[in-house]
Amino acid sequence: MTTDGPDNARWLAINAGSSSLKLAIFDASGNRTHAVTAEDLGDGGGPPGVAHSHALDELLTALPPGETGPFRGIAHRVVHGGDRFAAPTRIDPSVIDALHEIEPLAPLHNPIAAACIERTGQRFPDTPQYALFDTAFHRDMPPEARDYALPAWCRDELGIRRYGFHGLSVAHALRRLAEATGHPPARLNLIVLHLGNGASVTAIRGGRSVATSMGMTPLEGLVMGTRAGDIDPAIPGVLERRGGLSSDEVDHLLNHESGLLGLCGSRDMREIHDAIDRGSDEASTALAMYIHRIRHYLGGYLVNLGRLDALVFTGGVGEHDVVVRESVCEGLGVMGLALDVNANRRDDTGVRALHQPHSPAGIWVVPADEEREMIRQIQEID
Repeated sequence: MTTDGPDNARWLAINAGSSSLKLAIFDASGNRTHAVTAEDLGDGGGPPGVAHSHALDELLTALPPGETGPFRGIAHRVVHGGDRFAAPTRIDPSVIDALHEIEPLAPLHNPIAAACIERTGQRFPDTPQYALFDTAFHRDMPPEARDYALPAWCRDELGIRRYGFHGLSVAHALRRLAEATGHPPARLNLIVLHLGNGASVTAIRGGRSVATSMGMTPLEGLVMGTRAGDIDPAIPGVLERRGGLSSDEVDHLLNHESGLLGLCGSRDMREIHDAIDRGSDEASTALAMYIHRIRHYLGGYLVNLGRLDALVFTGGVGEHDVVVRESVCEGLGVMGLALDVNANRRDDTGVRALHQPHSPAGIWVVPADEEREMIRQIQEID
């Protein structure tokens, strides 16, 4: 293992999204020392991951002196682990082969992660690499929340089931809230709203995921930046038969041309608020639909959990959007969630409480930090 000593060894976290790439460097104590991001990456019709591999080279080359390694370990966020991967995994050739085998489950994400793993392996051949899976946090969901109402062969032969995503973000929110409240994670019942360009709701009972809105792929669930979320399962067939779209075109429509973008022409919530202020009916409807879907899931998860300790907002929208948080929590005092409007509107940062003193359940903001959670998990097994 290549290190620069146990006391000052650095760790590299690589978070590859479908169109972005984040690199973060942490010291031995888990403190972030440097971070860089590349946005709006596309492969221009080439093999998936080419643009990300080039961006990875550029970001690594641009690191300041003292941050370029050697690294004690490199952590990669991988969106989908399928049925095989349920924990942080040391990467070897067999793991890379397995990632390629499950690419059909996450064709927009896993090929990119594999490309980044292979590139960093070339650049740092003596440094251990680890894969951390967004699906891992949801691995123990009960069958009634995990499975679809389909014949068993669909699950057993094709792997069709709800895997759930945003697991690293949800795990981070759980851990940080436990620290903030002084309660062990295993005693907490939470609903975590990860609201960003991708968005999901996760119900946590006793520190474990028991239900989540994303399904076999990240397309299911909430209205998102460009993803449709829940739709009638017959719609793709209608789009093919009557709309003349191919299956690939339907997939692209639902993942890249729908959601907020399809409803009002923008996936940026700040632009949507500005459009509403200018009197846009389309933007108002898009926001109303976005909030409606969140509250739909929130109500169901409240009933299923019974006791709720806290509602947690995380992700870019969850952390920063005052209007979305207030709209989600409107009228929920009778269900034990009493928002402090003044606290919600303060321009604060970090982990913070937004509930009134008498609120039976807490309302919190926990800034997302998937990279820190990745490093925390591999430090535990290193």
